[in-house]
Amino acid sequence: MKNILIFYASYGGGHLNAAKSIQECLLKNYPNNSIELIDCMKYVNKTIEKITTVAYREAAKKAPWVWGRIYNDSQKGPFAHLSSRSNKILAIKLLKLLREKKPDLIISTHPFGSQMCSYLKRKNKITAKIATIMTDFAPHDQWLVGSDFTDYYFVANPKMKEYLIKKQISDKKIFVTGIPLSNRFLQKYNRQQILADYNLEEGKNNILFFGGGEFGLGKSKTFEIFEKLVSYCIDMQIIAIAGKNEKMKLKFEEIVEKYHATKRVKVLAFTNQVPELMSISDLVFTKPGGMTTTESLASHLPMVIMNPIPGQEEENAQFLEEKGIGIWIKKDDDISDILKNIFSDNKKLEEMKRNTIAFAHPNSTKNICDILLN
Repeated sequence: MKNILIFYASYGGGHLNAAKSIQECLLKNYPNNSIELIDCMKYVNKTIEKITTVAYREAAKKAPWVWGRIYNDSQKGPFAHLSSRSNKILAIKLLKLLREKKPDLIISTHPFGSQMCSYLKRKNKITAKIATIMTDFAPHDQWLVGSDFTDYYFVANPKMKEYLIKKQISDKKIFVTGIPLSNRFLQKYNRQQILADYNLEEGKNNILFFGGGEFGLGKSKTFEIFEKLVSYCIDMQIIAIAGKNEKMKLKFEEIVEKYHATKRVKVLAFTNQVPELMSISDLVFTKPGGMTTTESLASHLPMVIMNPIPGQEEENAQFLEEKGIGIWIKKDDDISDILKNIFSDNKKLEEMKRNTIAFAHPNSTKNICDILLN
């Protein structure tokens, strides 16, 4: 039996979702091990964790350019040094937990967890194997701090592997598995039942529209895109998800009423039916977070990319556009022209759908667990 710790941090939901997917897979396929999921930042210092997670949410929501600057500055230079230095100090607190749990394997879906554990390993405080799961489609050097003492890197695509090799990381440590995702995205669903559940018709194209949840507040561009979509795609059905953002939901409903589109446009608040809704959809409008992108690829859904947060989401958007998987609506783009380009010829959507297959890793979670436990 092995003691396994899975570390995440609550800066966005993707790190937690990836960690949960790994935990579920291990419990199902390797049940004779001790497996524990822990927010490493909350453990080492609840005050710092609360301040920094709130700061991240507010910056991403109200001043995304600030987050973009922090993201870029943390790649190298004084800010990067400060971040790494802070994690060394916090690692001392984490050592108490590691001595108590005595893990054989530490899996981290956030760079801070990897940094703290690799520092402790360098100081001969721990001997556990360390696995880092990178949860975006472009690399960032914060993930690579302490790479000499990290045993596994799991990345989303071959380009990331090339970057890590250029950074003098052994290719034997690097596995192109894709980002972990829930097993629910691999299941087969009853299309007719899902359509009936949402009062949607068979025989029409379905568009899934993610408003951005809490990060959508104040995003006038989102409403502009949604209104253009409702007014243009009169022969298609739209499922709009506002998440926990009540103001966004009300605005979506106002737009739907304006165009008398209640039969063909369904507005939802938070839902846990995303795998089911993706299974009946032909296209998704969304922010390009690492997890949403992974889920869309696994569902073979072409993407229209809106309002990426500067930093990792813009890098994800660039990757998707380069690979012919997504179309990025930029600040000064004419939305009507983009919609015409997508929908005037079915070949465009078909080509984008084919491109998703090359970069989808539907078995990513199982492959990661097998590599680590076999």
